[in-house]
Amino acid sequence: MKIFSKLYEWTMQWAEHKFAPRALAFLTFIESIFFPIPPDVLLAPMVLSKPEKAWRFATIATVSSVLGGALGYWLGAWMFEPWIEPAINQLGYGHKLEQVMLWFEQWGVWVVFVAGFSPIPYKLFTVSAGFLSLAFLPFLIASTIGRGMRFFLVAGLIKLGGAEMEAKIRRWVDIIGWGVVALILVAYIYHTQTS
Repeated sequence: MKIFSKLYEWTMQWAEHKFAPRALAFLTFIESIFFPIPPDVLLAPMVLSKPEKAWRFATIATVSSVLGGALGYWLGAWMFEPWIEPAINQLGYGHKLEQVMLWFEQWGVWVVFVAGFSPIPYKLFTVSAGFLSLAFLPFLIASTIGRGMRFFLVAGLIKLGGAEMEAKIRRWVDIIGWGVVALILVAYIYHTQTS
């Protein structure tokens, strides 16, 4: 089944739309607060379709993500105990929240930098930083550096790969997509067996 090929084609068409930069800004903003889909899924095709705008797109993603992270921080500071923490516990992620808080105690602002750069869900750290009253300015600096490095790296790699990379992605997208689904399924089964 070529589900991922069709999804890839749809994403590439959307990436060329005149409102794509606004969609990227919106997606990146809400991903820093609650949205589960990383903005790289739109950033990469946008850079593939318009490589000359790679740095502009990376800047949009970085600024929007940091602004979303700042809102997440303030939501964590004001609404964590009455609304956010009960929702996290109800969804069964209380143990992950405890781990995040432990990391903050051990590593402080460096956790925000690592979460901003890596595939770790950045949103958990924006909200937790506010709840734990991490100093806002160091939080903002760590977020800007971590998110900026991530988005500029993605944009740079895609720009460097160009049409050749796009052709390879198009050829292998279904195999890669099903491989990722299989890995997620295996990880889920392993997690349920060991919990």
